[in-house]
Amino acid sequence: MRIALGVEYNGTHHAGWQIQPSQRTVQGCLEDALSRVANHSVKTVAAGRTDSGVHALQQVVHFDTDVERDERNWILGLNTNLPADINVTWAKPVDEDFSARFSALNRSYRYLILNRVSRSALQDKRMWWFFRPLDEQRMQAAADLLVGHHDFSAFRAKECQAKSPMKTMEKIQVTRYGQYIAVDVKAQSFLHHMVRNIVGVLVPIGEGKEPVSWAKSVLESRARAQGGITSPPDGLYFMNVEYPAKYALPTVSALPMVW
Repeated sequence: MRIALGVEYNGTHHAGWQIQPSQRTVQGCLEDALSRVANHSVKTVAAGRTDSGVHALQQVVHFDTDVERDERNWILGLNTNLPADINVTWAKPVDEDFSARFSALNRSYRYLILNRVSRSALQDKRMWWFFRPLDEQRMQAAADLLVGHHDFSAFRAKECQAKSPMKTMEKIQVTRYGQYIAVDVKAQSFLHHMVRNIVGVLVPIGEGKEPVSWAKSVLESRARAQGGITSPPDGLYFMNVEYPAKYALPTVSALPMVW
């Protein structure tokens, strides 16, 4: 039997999604909990890997088991055995051809920026605090230059293991909610640090330090050294994964996530 799960987590105290020796990771905690509930060793496959400090509203994973549990018991049993910063929101049996990774049609991320003079005690490690004023309209104009099918080598981390830097960016939307700015990005797949590096280019443009056209210049350079900084992981959220309708997977509420 193959089971799919929806998983949310606060990545602040995790060394990313993927299991690493002697490190606390989301995958490690989830597989430990699954192994307890299923009473056998369980390995998971995720829709995407997240870095240290990155959060998720809906990570999707699948695992195989011979144990029969109803959906409610999977959820309650797992959450009883998971730390407070990881939570399973739904569980659903799926066909054996389903893969959390390879069946995905697209993935969505949101990057949150707190844009005000004072920092926040409540949003520490949950947003990027940027105290200088940002013009979200300039940021959007720059983001529009990155939408489409391009070579994103300039937005790729040196450690990236992807076979090709060619990616199709379906959407980059910059929205202001009062003192908060959200950057929503959608693509079938992403390069390592790609979203954080895109934000690292949009922010200097929003600040007025660089022209809107700089985004296109960075893209066309195909050189990471020509880009901006890699923005902090604190503000990045893995928001959602879209799959073919035949799998009928549950969805979660994509609230603005700004307070």
